[in-house]
Amino acid sequence: MSADRHSTLIVARMDAASSADVAGLFAEFDQGGMPGLMGTRRRQLFHYRGLYFHLQDFDGGEGAERIEAAKGRAEFVRISADLKPFITAYDPETWRSPKDAMAERFYHWSAEQGG
Repeated sequence: MSADRHSTLIVARMDAASSADVAGLFAEFDQGGMPGLMGTRRRQLFHYRGLYFHLQDFDGGEGAERIEAAKGRAEFVRISADLKPFITAYDPETWRSPKDAMAERFYHWSAEQGG
């Protein structure tokens, strides 16, 4: 990933049996205009033992800031509501917004860095 890209990783809880439903919701969402407005270049969804991982790559800028800026838009509000039956906060006691579910990157390496 080039230096002008940024990634976010959201961690939550999800029953693996819901993966097709969640994938379908995002497939529909990604056909709309929100990915372009947010600068989303790639979205990948993973599940592992009751956990949900949502990796999103953005063109330039901070992905967390882009998500926060978009969270009031109708499309974002709608998918958030549609996902509620399937995705729950990792820690409901501390969750207030999407940024509260984002993992913090502590190491990065890229072949594009010349490494």
